[in-house]
Amino acid sequence: MEHDVLLLPHLFMITLPNKICASILMTMLNPTEITLHQQSKLLEIAFDDGSRYRLPYEFLRVHSPSAAVRGHGPSQEVLQIGKQDVSVIDVQPVGSYAIKVTFDDGHNTGLYSWGYLHELGKYQDALWHEYLCKLAEAGESRVPHLPDDALDKPGK
Repeated sequence: MEHDVLLLPHLFMITLPNKICASILMTMLNPTEITLHQQSKLLEIAFDDGSRYRLPYEFLRVHSPSAAVRGHGPSQEVLQIGKQDVSVIDVQPVGSYAIKVTFDDGHNTGLYSWGYLHELGKYQDALWHEYLCKLAEAGESRVPHLPDDALDKPGK
C-alpha cells in the first residue's frame, strides 16, 4: 500500500453564547482526512470547507513552524538547505488542533495547526517560489550535502 490514512476525530466542544459560537465555528477549519503518500512524499489534507491540498514533505520541512526554522522573532528565520529527499516517518495528532510531524532527518519540533496547514496549502506556490529565491540568493541547494568525510570513503 502506498499511503497511510490518519482520520482525526473532532474531540472538542465549545460552550459560548450562540452568536460567538457561530462566528468561531465559521472561521475554524478542521481536517476531514489526512493521507501520507510515502512513495510520492506528499501529505494530502482535506478540510471541512471542501479544500484539499497535497503538500510535499520537503515543503512541510522547510516551512516547519518550529523555532529552529522560524526563529524566535522577526528576521531570525533559518534557511533550510538540502531537504529535497526528506521523508515523514511519523505523524501524531496533538489535541484537536494540530499534528506533530517527525521527519527522517530528526526534525520533530513545531506543531502544524489546522490553520497553518490550510495557509501552507492555499499559498503553496508563492511560498515555494519565495523559498527557491532565498536558496538561490544564499548560493545554497535543495540537494542534501554529503559530509566531508563521506568523500574519502571507498565507493563514494
